[in-house]
Amino acid sequence: MSDTVKYLLDETRLPKDWYNIVADLPRPPEPVLHPGTLQPVGPQDLEPLFPTALIQQEVSAERTIEIPEPVREVYRQWRPSPLYRAGRLERALDTPARIYYKYEGVSPAGSHKPNTAVAQAFYNKEAGVKRLTTETGAGQWGSALAFAGAVFGLDVRVFMVKVSFEQKPYRKALMEAWGAECVASPSTETNAGRHILAEHPNSLGSLGIAISEAVEVAAQDADTKYSLGSVLNHVLLHQTVIGQEAMAQLEMADDYPDIIVGCTGGGSNFAGITFPFIGAGLRGGPKPRVIACEPTACPSLTRGRYAYDFGDTGHLTPLVKMHTLGSTFVPPGFHAGGLRYHGMAPLVSLLQELGLIESRALTQNSCFEAGIKFARTEGVLPAPEANHAVCGTIDEALRCKAEGIGRTILFNLCGHGHFDMQAYIDYRSGKLADYAYDEAELRAALAGLPKVAAE
Repeated sequence: MSDTVKYLLDETRLPKDWYNIVADLPRPPEPVLHPGTLQPVGPQDLEPLFPTALIQQEVSAERTIEIPEPVREVYRQWRPSPLYRAGRLERALDTPARIYYKYEGVSPAGSHKPNTAVAQAFYNKEAGVKRLTTETGAGQWGSALAFAGAVFGLDVRVFMVKVSFEQKPYRKALMEAWGAECVASPSTETNAGRHILAEHPNSLGSLGIAISEAVEVAAQDADTKYSLGSVLNHVLLHQTVIGQEAMAQLEMADDYPDIIVGCTGGGSNFAGITFPFIGAGLRGGPKPRVIACEPTACPSLTRGRYAYDFGDTGHLTPLVKMHTLGSTFVPPGFHAGGLRYHGMAPLVSLLQELGLIESRALTQNSCFEAGIKFARTEGVLPAPEANHAVCGTIDEALRCKAEGIGRTILFNLCGHGHFDMQAYIDYRSGKLADYAYDEAELRAALAGLPKVAAE
């Protein structure tokens, strides 16, 4: 195969439901615990942060949840997104593997994030909420929520991790173009931010810190709710439109993946592409190998402990059981800012515990090398986060070459890198370091995990 082939679905094939993998798991996820009582939280504990509809989705065990028509109407602006056969990459690698990628960079925000941002904004608007607060790492999520807020008439305030705020000024500009306010985190606007700055005046920030700031603001205002871009069950649920579409598109290609690769930070795009396929396997269908690729500098799946932990650094959130590096762990300032989170989504973490997925950690320079190779063959410049999926895919394709086996590989190219050009400039000039996490800091963070008797 010499050229890239695009598989497009008619908009009538846009999924009508989100898929909930909880319905097909061999055991249910561990309950979310109240940080004070260590008892399972009830809806009333979450109401200060989320509207009722999202709380119900968070705890649902139903296999499918209908997508409201107003949400599907917004989705139609870019969904169904295209699936490509990466023929030119296959030829460059001289591999017998068949490589497909689902391309989520066609959304208004340039990533997969609007799939849940639009849904969350809709449910908040329906509940009479006026403002949303959130965090963002590299800016993809903040951009997506800013877009969704503009669509549904909601004010949006984004706490952006400081290192990314400084590295990626155009993401801030995009958020502001859609009417959102963007603040560097840690900031002096919250108790959580001021506490961090008092201890670490030059803090680069982290998603855990930014979450603390956003949660604090939301909890203090009845007209304001909090919106999260990854990790939670309802967020992963909304992303499953990706995998459902990919299934239908691969059927058009008369193919099915042997291997699925996704980058992982909090777990949302990985869940979006993989959960429908994993669920099909749990119901008796084919069982692809599923590989989660994360940065060596923030290796929650490969080095984290499966334990109850806070989702934020300021310890304002409930406790969830997940693979975690410890809520106080602050990763180095590498360019894939969307993957700089101390924990992994509880559902993704559970899948690893069940042996349904595998994980590997990749260095920053190897991922950018893969991203450049992909851009020079397929024409799309990936976001730094997506480069991890590209790198993992190339590794698997070269393994197919070495073994002489023509497997089918699917990955999710979760966003383009058009707002990340400084990262590519730094890579081309040899300025990117392959950061390793601080082992002593990791030990200290893990030593501070909450003590939960159930474990």
